[in-house]
Amino acid sequence: MAKHKLVFEDDYSFDLIGICSSNADYRLTWGINKELKIALQKDEDLSIFVKKEGDHFYSFYSFYDEEEHVEYYLVKNLSNNYRKLIPEKDQIDYFLIIKNNYSVEINEIVTSLKRLDSILTAFSFDPNELKSKSNLVF
Repeated sequence: MAKHKLVFEDDYSFDLIGICSSNADYRLTWGINKELKIALQKDEDLSIFVKKEGDHFYSFYSFYDEEEHVEYYLVKNLSNNYRKLIPEKDQIDYFLIIKNNYSVEINEIVTSLKRLDSILTAFSFDPNELKSKSNLVF
């Protein structure tokens, strides 16, 4: 009997924006919603299990644009136990993940975010260059 191997590959084809901000997540979300004209809402915290440490919970917001079919996610880089979601980008406070974005240029979003007083800086980068990119797949 022939053996077949089923391989699952994660999809990293999304836009990723790193945000540096000293504001609380709810205040930052309010500013992002106002600037981008979206409606990010608080969801259940993102839970990541780490061996020998247990669960870590990261503040998590989401919005689905029904007209453009674009998904927006805002996740905090620091857990309730002070563990980084993406340790190699420890200077980043939040990640804005945009999936199925075929309507808005990512550089325009970054420029809009930089206008907010609550954001020190924002920049986009390729999720494939991250070692712990699997933490951003949900």
